Amino acid sequence: MPKAGQVMIFRRFLQRFRQQQWGAIATELAIVIIGVFIGMQVSNWNAERETNQKAKVFTARLSDDLRKEAWGYEWLINYSHETNVNQRRVLDAMAGEITLSDEQFVISAYRATQYKENSPYRATYDELVSTGTIGLIANQEMRETAINIFAAPWLDQIARQARDSEYRKLFRETVPAGIQEALLARCGDRFATVLDYATIEASLDYPCTLDQPAEKIRAAADALRALPRFVPALRIRFADNQTAIADLQTGNSSSLKNLQAIRNAKP
Repeated sequence: MPKAGQVMIFRRFLQRFRQQQWGAIATELAIVIIGVFIGMQVSNWNAERETNQKAKVFTARLSDDLRKEAWGYEWLINYSHETNVNQRRVLDAMAGEITLSDEQFVISAYRATQYKENSPYRATYDELVSTGTIGLIANQEMRETAINIFAAPWLDQIARQARDSEYRKLFRETVPAGIQEALLARCGDRFATVLDYATIEASLDYPCTLDQPAEKIRAAADALRALPRFVPALRIRFADNQTAIADLQTGNSSSLKNLQAIRNAKP
C-alpha cells in the first residue's frame, strides 16, 4: 500500500496540475527525481562498501590459509625427499654398493614406504566457491594459486600412488607385527608444527633404534631381502617418488613461487 506521504504528494501534484501550476509541478518533479537518485546512490554506496568489506575479510582469510598451505607444501617436498633418500639407501644396500646393519636396513625399508597425505587448509576457498563469490579475491595470482592448489587433484593422486604401491604392501605383509609396532613408535613420523619451518627438517629421516631382539630384526630383514618382488617394487616406488618431487618443485613451479611470495608477505 502507498505510504501516507506518497499519497499527499500525489494529491498535491494533481491539485497543481488542475490549477496548471507548471513551475511548482516542475520543481516537485525535480525534487522527487533528485531524491530517488540520491536514494539509489546511497544504496549503491552501501552495497559497494559492504562488498569491499567482504572482499577484504575473505582476502585476509584466504591469504592466511595459503600461508599455511605454503608451509604444508614445503613440508611435503622435504618429506618426499627424505622418503626418497631411504628408498635409494635400501636399493644401494641390495645392490651391494653400501653396507647396512639389519636394523638400519629394516628402518630404511620401512621409511621407504612412507608418504605424506595432503591436508589442505581450504575452508575459505570452499566457502568462496560454494557461494559463488570467488571473484571477491581481486588478486589474480592469489586466486589462481588457490584454484590450482585446492581444485586440482594431483596432490591427492601423489598420495594415493604411494599408499597403494606394491612395495608398501609387500613390506607390511612381510614384516612381523612386533617389528612394525616398534618402527611406528620409535622411527615413525615426527609431526611438525604448522608454520614452524624448523620442525620440517628430519621429520622422518633421523637416527633411531628399534629396541628389539637382534634375531627378530635379522629375521625381518632376511624376509624382506628374500622377496622376489622386493627390489623391482622398490625401484618403481623410488622412480614414482622422484617424479612426484619433480612435479612439486618444477612442474608446478608457478604455484610454488606464488606460495613462497605469500609466505614471505607480511600478514
